[in-house]
Amino acid sequence: MNAPTFASLQNKYRRITFGWVFFLLFVGTVFLANWLVSNVGVQLEEGGPHLLPIFSLMVPSGVLAVGLGFTLRDLVQRNLGTRYSAIAVLIGAGLSALLSPALALASGASFLISELLDLGVYTPLRKKNLMVAVIASNLVGLVVDSILFLTLAFGMSSLTFLPGQIIGKLLMTILVLPIVWVIDRQDRARAVAWAQLNRVIDEELDRRYKA
Repeated sequence: MNAPTFASLQNKYRRITFGWVFFLLFVGTVFLANWLVSNVGVQLEEGGPHLLPIFSLMVPSGVLAVGLGFTLRDLVQRNLGTRYSAIAVLIGAGLSALLSPALALASGASFLISELLDLGVYTPLRKKNLMVAVIASNLVGLVVDSILFLTLAFGMSSLTFLPGQIIGKLLMTILVLPIVWVIDRQDRARAVAWAQLNRVIDEELDRRYKA
C-alpha cells in the first residue's frame, strides 16, 4: 500500500511545483502587459496606448503578454486553485502601479472580472478536456477583458482598437496551445500509468492473500 501513497504524494508535489511556476509567470505577464502598452510601439495621442501592427490593424502592444496570461491563469487555477490565480492578478496589478495607477486599476479589474467568468467556463470543462477548457475560457475572457481594459485605461474612444486587441490575444492563445496539448497528454499518460500500477499492486496483494 506504500507505493500508491507515494505515487499520489509525488503527483501532488509535481502539481504544486508547476503551479507556482505558472503563478510567477502569470504575475510577470500582468506586469509585462502594462509595461508594453506604456512603452513599446507607436503612441498616436498623448495618454493613449502604445500600438504595434498586426496584419492590417494597430494593436495595443500589451496583447502580446495578455494572450499568454489567459492560458497561464487557467494553468494556475488547474494546479493551485482559483484563489491563487486571483492573488496573482492582484500582485501583478500592484506591481503595475509602479508604472501607472490607472493601468494597474484597469488591468486588475478586467482580469478579475474575466476570472469570474472563467469560473463558469474553464472550471466545469477542465476535467473533461483541458484543450477545450482553455480555448473556451480564453475566447470569453479575451473579449470581456479587452472591452473593460481599454475603457477603464484609455476611455471609450480607445474601443476603436478592440478588433485588433481581440485578434492579437487570440493569436497569442493559438501560439501557446501546443504547450497546453503537451501538458494535457503528459497528465493523461501519467494517470494511465498510476492506474496500471495500482492494478498490479492490487493483483499482487490479492494473490498473496489467497496464497
